[in-house]
Amino acid sequence: MELKQLEAFVHVVELGSFTRAATILDTNQPTLSRLVRQLEVELRQTLLVRHGRGVIASDAGQIILGHAKGMLLQAERARHDLRQLKGTVSGHFSIGLAPSFAKVATQELIRQFRQRFPDATISVAEGLSTYLTEWLMMGRIDAAVLYDTSLTALIEKRAVFEEELFLIGMPGGAADQAPKQIRLKDIARYPLVIPGRMHALRQIVEARAAEEGVKLTIALEVDAVGAILDLVCEGYGYAVLPINAPATDPLKRPFSVTRIRRPTLHSRLTIATSSQHTLSHLATEAIGLIETAVLPLYTADRNAGVKQADGAVLRSTDRLAGRR
Repeated sequence: MELKQLEAFVHVVELGSFTRAATILDTNQPTLSRLVRQLEVELRQTLLVRHGRGVIASDAGQIILGHAKGMLLQAERARHDLRQLKGTVSGHFSIGLAPSFAKVATQELIRQFRQRFPDATISVAEGLSTYLTEWLMMGRIDAAVLYDTSLTALIEKRAVFEEELFLIGMPGGAADQAPKQIRLKDIARYPLVIPGRMHALRQIVEARAAEEGVKLTIALEVDAVGAILDLVCEGYGYAVLPINAPATDPLKRPFSVTRIRRPTLHSRLTIATSSQHTLSHLATEAIGLIETAVLPLYTADRNAGVKQADGAVLRSTDRLAGRR
């Protein structure tokens, strides 16, 4: 496989047309067709399926597409590393962010990056932690800020922030009638409104529950935290979330908050990289920038939410303690 073949294939798939790809690559359609055909012959696979409006990747093409992007990215990193011998930090940095981190940090990350590395470019992808891990392994992104679920082969993670998870309910619900703390094994009594299985939060809660021999009672599966809180308020069930979630509710609705003990549940934000792909000098510097200049913004936001909720938690636990 040659890089020009992979480049032609990736552009044709992403643009859905040989004509549009030829325009972007400043070449002609016959040249692109020849390059893609050479790749198909070498791989002994049909990579494209033609239809009335252009082309799409075949099943085999979808598999090759991810690998092709990774190889092109690695080649670009090598070129940039050689240019750095001249003393200029340049190139392209691709970062994946978990949605909760992206919401707070994306704008500041881009601002800080452009100030620090004016000769470099950056792209930011947002996705669930499971998807970010896959993109890292495929080489589509240089690094990711994601929530840790379990050990993943070929991925190196370093925890940078930790949040306790609580049982969140509506005031006056079953959780509000319980002791101020509950054991994890008792959580099975509460119907949960919880994200789907691809979500890191769901994987954390289920993994710890399984270790305790607890089978969760799933009432609804919803990925968006805002929607989860809406459903909790309407009495559909209970949520397991960081205290920052109800504390920063834009509608300022009251929630009951119950601590989960034996064991305590935590979500851990990590910076992750692939052990199979060498980081460029730019990527290493950019990751350092995230830790020193961007992460504090996120942790301050989360800690502010915790402080805002402290009074509500204390009132809830004091009230509950008085009932015992």
